[in-house]
This record gives sequence, structure tokens and C-alpha cells, in this order.
Amino acid sequence: MMRATSPKVVVTFATTVNALAMERSCTEWGIPGRIIPVPTKISAGCGLAWCAELQYKEQIVAFLNEKQLAYADVYMLD
Repeated sequence: MMRATSPKVVVTFATTVNALAMERSCTEWGIPGRIIPVPTKISAGCGLAWCAELQYKEQIVAFLNEKQLAYADVYMLD
């Protein structure tokens, strides 16, 4: 039986340091999501990404910019 999936927002990073900075900041500020391996649909630098439910996309992008966290790109995946 396949697990149902919901749309996700995925943030990629050029370096592992950037991905871990995102994880640390999100944990500290209560931003939803978690670190995952970069999905095979995406080609990205360090191999780590931040993943959250799509409903949090605007909040996450605003957080990235407010905290000046370095990231490569933001994707929406099914």
C-alpha cells in the first residue's frame, strides 16, 4: 500500500553548513519542517534540503530572507 503524499515546499542549499544553519534556526524559531536528502527530482549542491508542508511556503521564504539564511532554491513538489 502506497502512502498518500501531500504537496511540499523544498528548500535546497549549496553547502551542508547552510542546510544545518537552516535546521538550527528553524528549530530555534519553531518553523515547521525537517532536513531531508534532496529528492531525486531535484539536482542540488550539498545533498540536503529543508522540507515542509506547502502551506508554510510563504512563511519559510520570509524566514529565509529575514534571517538572511543562504539557500540555493525553493521548489514545490507533489
